[in-house]
Amino acid sequence: MTRRLPNPVPRPPGELERLEDVWRTPRGWRLLSSVNNTTIGLLYIGTSLLFFLLAGVLGLLIRMQLAVPENGLLGPGTYNQVFTMHGTVMMFLFAIPVVEAVAVYLLPGMLGARDLPFPRLSAYAYWAYAFGGLGFFCTLFVGLAPDGGWFMYPPLTGKAYSPGLNADFWLLGIGFIEISAIAGAIELIIGILFTRAPGMTLVRMPVYAWAMLVVGVMIVFAFPAVIAGTALLELERAWDWPFFIAERGGDPILWQHLFWFFGHPEVYIIFLPAAGMVSTMIPTIAGSALVGRRAVIVAMVAVGFFSFGLWAHHMFTTGLGHLEAGFASAASMAVAVPTAIQVFAWIGTLWNGTARRGRLAMSPPALFILGFLFIFVLGGLTGVMVAVVPYDWQVHDSYFIVAHFHYVLIGGMVFPLFAALCYWLPLVNGHAVPARVARWSFGLMFGGFNLAFFPMHISGLLGMPRRVYTYPSGLGWETLNMLSTVGAFVFAAGVLLFFGGMARALMKPETDPGNPWNAGTLEWLPSESYATRSIPQVDSTDPLWSSPDMMREVEEGAHWLPGTVTGKRETIVTTPVGAKLRYLLVLPTDGWTPFLSAAGTAGFFLLLTAEQTMVAWICGVVAIVTLLAWQWEQDRPAPCREAKVGEDASGAAVVLPVGAAGTASHSWWATIIMLVVDAGVFLSFLFTYVHVSMRLDVCPPPGARLPGRWSGALSFGLLVAGAALVALARRRPLAARQGGLCWLFGAAIVLVVAGFGLDLAGQLGSGLDPTSHAWSAAVAAMVAYQGLHVLLCVITGLYVIARSLRRHLTPHSRGSLDNTALIWYYTVLQGAAIGAAVHIWPRMMG
Repeated sequence: MTRRLPNPVPRPPGELERLEDVWRTPRGWRLLSSVNNTTIGLLYIGTSLLFFLLAGVLGLLIRMQLAVPENGLLGPGTYNQVFTMHGTVMMFLFAIPVVEAVAVYLLPGMLGARDLPFPRLSAYAYWAYAFGGLGFFCTLFVGLAPDGGWFMYPPLTGKAYSPGLNADFWLLGIGFIEISAIAGAIELIIGILFTRAPGMTLVRMPVYAWAMLVVGVMIVFAFPAVIAGTALLELERAWDWPFFIAERGGDPILWQHLFWFFGHPEVYIIFLPAAGMVSTMIPTIAGSALVGRRAVIVAMVAVGFFSFGLWAHHMFTTGLGHLEAGFASAASMAVAVPTAIQVFAWIGTLWNGTARRGRLAMSPPALFILGFLFIFVLGGLTGVMVAVVPYDWQVHDSYFIVAHFHYVLIGGMVFPLFAALCYWLPLVNGHAVPARVARWSFGLMFGGFNLAFFPMHISGLLGMPRRVYTYPSGLGWETLNMLSTVGAFVFAAGVLLFFGGMARALMKPETDPGNPWNAGTLEWLPSESYATRSIPQVDSTDPLWSSPDMMREVEEGAHWLPGTVTGKRETIVTTPVGAKLRYLLVLPTDGWTPFLSAAGTAGFFLLLTAEQTMVAWICGVVAIVTLLAWQWEQDRPAPCREAKVGEDASGAAVVLPVGAAGTASHSWWATIIMLVVDAGVFLSFLFTYVHVSMRLDVCPPPGARLPGRWSGALSFGLLVAGAALVALARRRPLAARQGGLCWLFGAAIVLVVAGFGLDLAGQLGSGLDPTSHAWSAAVAAMVAYQGLHVLLCVITGLYVIARSLRRHLTPHSRGSLDNTALIWYYTVLQGAAIGAAVHIWPRMMG
């Protein structure tokens, strides 16, 4: 532990100036090249709030259309586009991005780190989201917006019923945006596990960080299903592979399985960060420690676990068997238990604070949190109601469901988010939303929300269906719909008032925020572009409460890493559980490659959808070249092998290695997480294959043949041999000449390409026709996915050879070699799974 000194520790002259120079944020147009978490986080938050406003305008158009019967404000086609874009923008471009955005901005400070471990990945994730999201939204102005609902159910979104490009923009755009969300999740998981301040064990970690860790893991396991689903539907639309066409062996229900395996965990991916923010704000508001802190953390983990058993909750009316429906119903009820634990913990904390102080101060964050508790609990009660299968049969696809999920989503996320904006806005420039403005805003939002959505419960029970653009008079829905429309505009007025107050606060001259709420968490430490002057030693769950002098000590440089040792941006990596000092991480600086790579990637997907093939491929080449240039700058030998980061209690110097390799490296674990995502996409393809096969009377179906056994076995043998050569190359000493490593990788590339070519020839020789039957299409999808991995193995293998020839591979900078080997090993495992599914399982069934 560092010494806690009453006076500043003598530091070399100019040390603070060097730290400021290294972390200085670029100005003007060069701001686009910034990768600092504070800059990216603020851009991220601002863009997501912009999409919230845009989606809100679309919501108001919906309410204006439904205010009176037989309204002609919007035609049916326009209404379907507005309806689809409202839900899509709210869910994909606001709800998920904003929780990641707040985390990118808050977590480094809350964890006591200088920045997240992959700043350029954060920048890429943001710019990809911004470019792709804005381009996707603009389709609304040219009549190309999707019109199949934000859930895009086939067969209505197939080529037969949606022949234009509208659905294609949704499929490619949303799939791409989800990849951006996964990149952000990997960054957050590694940052939370590896860059916590020394002494911040998992037990002491802030509850908000726990919430984001659970959410990051949920994204890794849930999002691959929707990426796979969008890919399959686009393959059907573009190349006539009939995954969801019943006449050719497909199944529209397959889409619902894939979509809702992502869709229902997504609800909790949205709620848990809000719950984490509430668990962080309530102790400060109450002036009392969080009641049942460990129980709250366990409850968050339990919510994340149960959420993956709820996807069939949306499919009770599709003909599920009694066992499957019973399982989903039980899981839907069980998830209410850990959620209730958190609610009771929050109420208990407020009770303790009231007992201690005599009354609860109704600050703006407190008002929004109390509004959240009221609205979210009501939404949870109706959630338990629709978990009962017979009741769900009655209200499914009615406005009762619309009311339920708005109570859960707006109550469970928007109100906590506005509380968080009130609470943490002073971190930006030292000023908060004016209290009077925030109170009026809360009143309008709370009253308007309940006026807008509570009547929908009644209109739904009276039989009003969802997804209709108008309705006849005389059904008893007129007054209820008019009330909902008035309430929506009152709610919108509250939102605009709040954003006006926030803009007014942000335009004020910057000042020192201090600790205005007397909070106990580390984000309130004195901070500049380099975060804190020194990285604190943590010894409690609320370090600013337990160590009142910490703010002064950190600012004086009395803790860890008070400057820059290498002359570059740095932070400390600690062990995942005990947060013990591990190594010094040199972080990348600002650069244009993430911005250009994101712009190229977004341009490729959007322009390819618009059938601008030549320009799209130019964008794709730009994306690949800039990505390789970005990676080429990484994994270089460190400026020094060791660095002094502070002193222990006895005054002895504490020296850490600079960088790490193998399993000790944060990049190795990031690659593992990326491969878990990869495996999730593949398992979704495999599930598609199994689902289609189980619907067959005979497998393979008439007209399809299994490929020869020997071609598959020989192909897999060549793949294994290639991976074995890569494993042998990893074991060669990197300090000596590396010609042998290059030859081994070259031979491995030849073997893996030959193996895949042999397998592909066997598949084509068996008469594989993906357009003839869904079974053949499922086989082709898995083979094509394996082909992408073979291509990835070739690219990464050539990349390692190039780095070896340039002498960038050393015993201390070998991340590209170790991570490439992981990709090759995974490709072998995936090949084995495909071989077993295609060559062995059908013969066993037969």
